[in-house]
Amino acid sequence: MTGIFDKAFENVIRLRVMSILMVNEQFDFNSFKELLEVTDGNLASHLRYLENQKYISVEKSFMGRKPLTTYMATSMGKKAFQSHLEFLERLIKENKA
Repeated sequence: MTGIFDKAFENVIRLRVMSILMVNEQFDFNSFKELLEVTDGNLASHLRYLENQKYISVEKSFMGRKPLTTYMATSMGKKAFQSHLEFLERLIKENKA
């Protein structure tokens, strides 16, 4: 597979979200917010975008009385992200002087 450029990952926040989910089975909203240093609204819009693409799934639950929202990469999302990375690697190799 030579990889395909995926516009879903052209934004650095979405790229970082998927990178995190590729190495973590799941990740919660507040941990994303802290690690990525973004606002609630900014993060929520990028997560919603990835969810609409079916690249991530969302699970809402409660920890005690506090709501807990966790995210997981779907198999479709993992394949799309891997393909995007392959595209970037090929691009880098082709443009080495």
